[in-house]
Amino acid sequence: MSQIKIENLHFSYRPQEEILKGLNLTIDERSTAIIGQNGAGKTTFVKLLKGLLRPTEGRILLGDTDIAGLTAAKLAGRIGMVFQNPNDQIFKNTVIDEVMFGPLQIGMSRQEAEESARRAIASAGLGGMERKNPYDLGLSVRKLIAIASILAMNTETVIFDEPTIAQDYAGRERIKEIMRSLRREGRGVVTIIHDMDFVAEVFERVIVFAEGRVLADGTAKEVFADTEVLRKAYLEQPSVTRLGRELGYEGVFLKVEEMAALFAKKAERK
Repeated sequence: MSQIKIENLHFSYRPQEEILKGLNLTIDERSTAIIGQNGAGKTTFVKLLKGLLRPTEGRILLGDTDIAGLTAAKLAGRIGMVFQNPNDQIFKNTVIDEVMFGPLQIGMSRQEAEESARRAIASAGLGGMERKNPYDLGLSVRKLIAIASILAMNTETVIFDEPTIAQDYAGRERIKEIMRSLRREGRGVVTIIHDMDFVAEVFERVIVFAEGRVLADGTAKEVFADTEVLRKAYLEQPSVTRLGRELGYEGVFLKVEEMAALFAKKAERK
């Protein structure tokens, strides 16, 4: 993937009401979660990355190219975005047509688009649903259809907006595997999310937004260990991290398996 470099990024919807206030950071190959309360500027930020909005000041570089100079079609072939509400994204009458639409728009032949769509449908666990109408399916399945429609475009980077909304355990596990697969393929994975447990389990890097600025930027373990930053951003630690603290452990657990391994070691010593 090409790095995405953000330089002195400002954005306002209205004069004197600045949403983003001079951001400087680089999105690299690490899977990255952007967290923060509603109104922190997260959604505005990823819309700017996707080219759906233009900066008031500053610039966004995709590799060495300012995205302001890229056409919508060119940028769509490099950065994909899965919207929070799949109903804002889905409009075709069959799953296969929905998932093929993006690939066709970025220049794939019909055969290439169908092959890519079928691979994405399989990755999302939707095999056998190709001819179903998305609106005959539940919200959790429509979310997976929306994800498949972006996967099929084979973009360098995929942005997920609240990917775990409406998902049960199986859906969450499916999305985890999709993200990890993208990472193994060398593609960028960025999400904005309120699900701290999911962040702790999946993401290598966590960026905390508060009032349009970056409050913290580090590994998941570093960020979730900083209770003062979390307090300022009105965020909680993941459930397993809080449980570890309640039990008196000083280390930061991000996964249940980490805590279980520690218990097992202690049991062996006895």
